[in-house]
Amino acid sequence: MTSPLELAANAFTAAAILLAGRNNVHTWWTGIVGCTLFGVLFAQNRLYADVVLQMFFVGTGVLGWWRWLHGNDGAPLPITHAGWRSLAWMIPAGIAATAAYGALLHFYTNAYAPFIDSAVLVFSVIAQLLMMQRRIENWPVWLLVNTIAVPLYYSRGLHLTAFLYLCFWVNAIVSWVWWTRLARRERAGT
Repeated sequence: MTSPLELAANAFTAAAILLAGRNNVHTWWTGIVGCTLFGVLFAQNRLYADVVLQMFFVGTGVLGWWRWLHGNDGAPLPITHAGWRSLAWMIPAGIAATAAYGALLHFYTNAYAPFIDSAVLVFSVIAQLLMMQRRIENWPVWLLVNTIAVPLYYSRGLHLTAFLYLCFWVNAIVSWVWWTRLARRERAGT
C-alpha cells in the first residue's frame, strides 16, 4: 500500500519535473518540497544514497532557482549546450564516483543495492548540475538515471515512485526535444 508520505513526495516531485521540462522557474520550489519528502521516504527504506541525493537536491534547488532568474548578469539564464569537453570528463568521473560511493555503502552500511543506488545518486548530481546551468544535456543524463531508478524503486516496493520515474523517463525525452527547440529559438532571437 502506498503511504501518504510517498503520495505527497511523488505529487510535488511530479510537478517539479513537469515544470522543469517546460522551462518554468517554479520547478525549483516544488522540487525542494518533493525532495524533502523523498529524503524521509528513502531513509525509511534504507536507500541511503538517495537520502544524500535528496539533501543535495534541496540545496541545489535554492541555487538553481536563483541562477535561472539572475544567473546571466542579473538576467534569466539562457538554454545552451554543455559542450563535448565538459561531457568527456563528467561521464568517467561519474562512473568512478559511482564505484567509490557504492563500495563505501557496501562495506559500511546495510544499504540495499549500494552500487545501483550510488549510480542513481551520482548521475542525478551530474544531471542536476547541468540543469542548474540550463544545459540541454541534462535530459539524456536524466534518461539514464530514470532507467536505473525504475527497477530499483520497484524492487523496494515503492511502486508509485517506480511508476513516477517511468513517467519521468518519457518526460525527459519530450523535454530534451522541447529544450532543443527553445535554445534554437533563443539563438535565432525569436
